[in-house]
Amino acid sequence: MSTKLPYIASPGTVKTVLDKIIEARTPERFTQDFLETKLGAKGGSARAVIPLLKRIGMIEQDGSPTEIYRKFRNNDTMGTAMASAIRHGYKEIFDRNEYAYDLPKPKIAEMVNEISGKEKGNSADNYTVLTFFNLKEYADFEALPDEAAVTEDVKDDQKIPESPVRIETPTGRVEADQVAGQPLSLAYSINLHLPETDDIKVFDAIFQSLNANILKQ
Repeated sequence: MSTKLPYIASPGTVKTVLDKIIEARTPERFTQDFLETKLGAKGGSARAVIPLLKRIGMIEQDGSPTEIYRKFRNNDTMGTAMASAIRHGYKEIFDRNEYAYDLPKPKIAEMVNEISGKEKGNSADNYTVLTFFNLKEYADFEALPDEAAVTEDVKDDQKIPESPVRIETPTGRVEADQVAGQPLSLAYSINLHLPETDDIKVFDAIFQSLNANILKQ
């Protein structure tokens, strides 16, 4: 079942509140009191912004500002922060077209109507489209890191060696470096405690056994 896309019935209020968020301090909780007292945004249309900010990931359910909220207040990261917020809140749109931010309003309207399943031209869909585009004025989608590039497999010649592998053996501990994609090589350090004897045959027997059972494996 499709999740209702976020919108407010007075889309222009979005820009009013966002502009004031940029200038005001970051609160511990984004509450109705903060909205009215610190941002000077009053009335039902302004209060509707709080659920919207939660839906797009700018504030938590308890009103705590998120990292997206903080980055939005920074001129250097504002565009990417809002782009992330829009992708989060309007995921179903971007699931249909990852470059939805480049689509004109009529195309977005068609997509919104497809998702909502309502009659064409209904007010909720219209408000959704207007809210989407008002938010998009603050967004910079081109500056977002390419997620595909981030998760792309590293080429074989660029693979990073893993941490040394430590192996416990019955005869002691052996450490070896294992490079990703290459066989594991082991180096043994063998300490022999030889008996006190002048009989050369004893030493011959020890080394023959060592050669047969360890060195040739």
